[in-house]
Amino acid sequence: MKKKSLWITLLLLPLVVFANEKPERWRLEAEGGLVIPGYNTVQVPNPGGTRFSLRNDLDADSRAYLRLRLSWRFARRHELSLLYAPLSLDAAGVLPADIRFADGLFPAGDSVNATYRFNSYRLTWRWHWVQKPRLDLWVGLTAKIRDAEIRLKSGNQEAFTDNVGFVPLLHLRMVWRWTGRTGLILEADAAAAKQGRAEDVVAMVFWKPGNGGTELRAGYRFVEGGADVEQVYNFAFIGYVFAGVAVHF
Repeated sequence: MKKKSLWITLLLLPLVVFANEKPERWRLEAEGGLVIPGYNTVQVPNPGGTRFSLRNDLDADSRAYLRLRLSWRFARRHELSLLYAPLSLDAAGVLPADIRFADGLFPAGDSVNATYRFNSYRLTWRWHWVQKPRLDLWVGLTAKIRDAEIRLKSGNQEAFTDNVGFVPLLHLRMVWRWTGRTGLILEADAAAAKQGRAEDVVAMVFWKPGNGGTELRAGYRFVEGGADVEQVYNFAFIGYVFAGVAVHF
């Protein structure tokens, strides 16, 4: 609890210090495209459950997704942003072996439907560390709330594990402008500990079609990580191919 309070204080401190400065810019970003499931290994409980793969033992479907971010440049070198990033993936298939999962036992040969949910809500503070005509570097902190669930269903039997938790992350952002209207954006939220790790990394190109505040984007993102604790073992890799738009106002 003390560690969580420290992270929240650090995130809100810049807002308190610079609250009397005039806001400089708002930015609304929308990103949408296709989610491509990678490895996704599960064992619940850990130990005691059966370790299996939602991708290799079942067939995981790609699906469309949408992310939204609202950012506020409240001082010359400081910015706050809120991210809404829902994610839900489905998988189905016939089990190749018996699986003990949560409080259920699913025999080999059963047809199973699985749901993997990993919604993310984040508050990020970042500081404009390097300001050059062609290059901007930002560093900061992210407070992430994860809303996760893994659910298996076969006939009348259903078992699941879920968790809502707080994760502190380090934040990095780079903007490299090739011309006045085009460039590259690299951005990452990441952290690692004994219990697990989390990374959300994106590379995208952007193009400004006019002199206004609209920016078109396209790129690739991956989310990787998981936890190895008593209640659950789960590590996953998820790729995103997307197009997006940012509106400055």
